[in-house]
Amino acid sequence: MGDIRPAGGADPLSPVQFLERAAHHFAARQAVIDGERVVSYAELWDRCRRLGGHLRERGVGAGDRVAVLALNSLPLLEAHYGVPHSGAALVALNTRLNPHEIAAILDHCQPSVFVVDDRLAGLADRALSACTASPATVRVGGVSDEYEAALAGAPALEPEGLDERSLLSINYTSGTTGRPKGVMYSHRGAFLQALAVIHHAHLGMESVFLWTLPMFHCNGWCFTWGVTAAGGTHVCLERPEPQRTWELVRRHGVTHFNCAPTVLSDLLAGPQQTPTAGSAKVRVQVGGAPPSPALLRRAAEYGIDVTHLYGLTETYGPAVVCEWQPDWDGRDEGERAVLKARQGIGTVVTTSLRVLDERGLDVLPDGSSAGEIAIRGNNVMLGYYLDEEATRRAIPDGWFRTGDLGVCHPDGYVELTDRAKDVIVSGGENIASVEVERVLAAHPAVLEAAVVAAPDLRWGEVPAAFVTLRDGAAASEGELSGFVRDHLAGFKIPRRICFGPLPRTSTGKVQKQRLRERARELWPASDDAATTFLGPSPTSTPVTRT
Repeated sequence: MGDIRPAGGADPLSPVQFLERAAHHFAARQAVIDGERVVSYAELWDRCRRLGGHLRERGVGAGDRVAVLALNSLPLLEAHYGVPHSGAALVALNTRLNPHEIAAILDHCQPSVFVVDDRLAGLADRALSACTASPATVRVGGVSDEYEAALAGAPALEPEGLDERSLLSINYTSGTTGRPKGVMYSHRGAFLQALAVIHHAHLGMESVFLWTLPMFHCNGWCFTWGVTAAGGTHVCLERPEPQRTWELVRRHGVTHFNCAPTVLSDLLAGPQQTPTAGSAKVRVQVGGAPPSPALLRRAAEYGIDVTHLYGLTETYGPAVVCEWQPDWDGRDEGERAVLKARQGIGTVVTTSLRVLDERGLDVLPDGSSAGEIAIRGNNVMLGYYLDEEATRRAIPDGWFRTGDLGVCHPDGYVELTDRAKDVIVSGGENIASVEVERVLAAHPAVLEAAVVAAPDLRWGEVPAAFVTLRDGAAASEGELSGFVRDHLAGFKIPRRICFGPLPRTSTGKVQKQRLRERARELWPASDDAATTFLGPSPTSTPVTRT
């Protein structure tokens, strides 16, 4: 039939288009609430075009990079439109990195302009002094507020044609599995991912989205663009401190927010919290780690509807969703929680999801045969910036290898069992840390738990648990190990337990690498791990969290 093209032509896909549309049709609607400042969609579009105009005046254009170091705020959201509008790629930096880590990223991506939140000026200055990159800097806030002055004096850049497969942004991985890599997103991929999050999160013009998730994390899972496309309202929040979070939920009638399970656990930990009292149900999308059934049950008690998402920086954030089926509503509470804890199926823009064995073949969909999760679709990265070798290793045959292990259930839903490097091999037996963590989290005294391998002369390695207790709760190592014994095989019982807060990344993920290092420090290899606990608290004495 030959090459058939649409009679009306086809415009390139870019998430910047969402703001242009919102400005034309929802001009007076509240687009952003940042503290006491409220900006309409018409104002937001004008400001973003002026940001693009200012960057052009500085010589920024196609192929250049613009780095931004800022807390969740109006300027950081504007960068998601103004920077790509100028033709440059946005590099939103993790605000919790140290100066040397930021310096390494700046040296790698060599930005032309560096936009810095004045509250993070010290961090930025130390990073710049430690790197060879020399971008022009623009300060946001402070006495002079160079950013606002630049926008006031810049021309509004009008939309121009672009290549939808061109570079939109670079997001650097957290580095928990090695040196941070720059993950490249395209305009097309971000556009389609934004449509996916609209669908799966049920976003609409009535939506009020609270930014508990850092906007720098996978460009806010592309909700930076999705909320705008839906005509909803963005509510900025610097950090997800529980009291402040629930205050904003009530004040603005928040309908949605996103976070890691550990962040949600913190938000629900205090008995004084009544987040949804007298208001509509809040939809919360969680990702970064599997939420325990216990956490899901607790969220339901608060009137919070949790949707479990799974993805990586390399997949624009969520690529898999635990799509809830109506006939599951009739199942008992425990079974519903277990179903919700699964990762699920590919989103509407994920072409396919597979679980592969060591030969690259699909494992049996029996819920027990494990393999590596592989993803293909429009929401898979262009590749790693300036690292073709790493790109080939990650996508050897068109399928992105996630490095996560999972099983496929008979209904096609995938369930994560562990990261490949987090599997504990004890005496020849494979132990999935996630499985042990879920059991520990079900104990009434436990707020959250993380399980890693501790060295052992006899078994090679044994499970070690790091546990945070609920406020006012008490539990001993012996009590928790006995609780696990009631649910799992003996070789899966943690032989070491340490009580205290868990180290996390800036996006709320538990830093397993740091816990593995801590385990090696606390518990050097010994041959009595099967019977002796060496945690900081005596087995006979219950530990109470205060």
